[in-house]
Amino acid sequence: MVAGPELVRTLEVANVLGESVLWNEKRRTVWWTDIESSVLFEYDPDADRLESWNTPHRVACFGFVEDKECLIVAFDRGIAYYDPPSGRTDWLVGPDALANGLRFNDGKVDPGGRFWVGTMVEDPAVASEQGALYCFDPNVGLVERINGVTISNGLCWSPDGTVMYHADSPRNAIFAYRFDAHRGTLSDRRIFARTPRDVHPDGSTVDTDGGVWNAQWGAGQVVRYAADGQPSLRLDLPVQQPTCVTFGGVDLDLLFVTSARQGLPADDLADQPAAGDLFIFQTGFQGMSTCALR
Repeated sequence: MVAGPELVRTLEVANVLGESVLWNEKRRTVWWTDIESSVLFEYDPDADRLESWNTPHRVACFGFVEDKECLIVAFDRGIAYYDPPSGRTDWLVGPDALANGLRFNDGKVDPGGRFWVGTMVEDPAVASEQGALYCFDPNVGLVERINGVTISNGLCWSPDGTVMYHADSPRNAIFAYRFDAHRGTLSDRRIFARTPRDVHPDGSTVDTDGGVWNAQWGAGQVVRYAADGQPSLRLDLPVQQPTCVTFGGVDLDLLFVTSARQGLPADDLADQPAAGDLFIFQTGFQGMSTCALR
């Protein structure tokens, strides 16, 4: 493995469950959600300015919308266009689209401009493999693409858009699929990478060289996998529960990492006071532009 990137900034936000971090190139800001606090954040690194909005429901994930200021948001139980400053919510699916015990989780817009979002089981009384991965196209609606999922995570696409990566966290696996960008369909599933039993693959992003960067819950690390699935870099963090990663900055060479305090005992929180903060690393890699819903 090669030497890791350099930590250049820690934003002390103490999120309960920071997630779904995305770079907005137009505004030159980074966005993310604290799911359990129902708060959406926007941070301008150049001005060192942080804004936040309380949301009407928990925001699991979101994406930007081409030629619009609103977001497409997967709230815990439904999908909507959402305007943070005004709070306007226009439901597209739901607001009670999921069965009891399930909520939406990780999601992202694909290179073809469709919004993908997975689900997870929250209620211990519900069978653990009731989750799924869906594709939402405004012209088609919500279509299930993968079922039998426990906790859907780690969505990202290869630089040429022909491979989709998807993690099932409790299964300690990142899968790769052949991706048809024109139709938004998947085929030829294979194991891309596996993690140790107590290391859970969470949110992912890719760089222009085809490397897959994955935040690994429980291990306090982000691992970069080369296109062949072999680890090429490990980035150690001062917190146990990193959750999601994205590239941003003017040159798309900054790596933003969200994290969580959720579930940590008092002793662990005392040992890692930065749990829940946002970390910014200067890297020697360049990320891909964020896709927007069309």
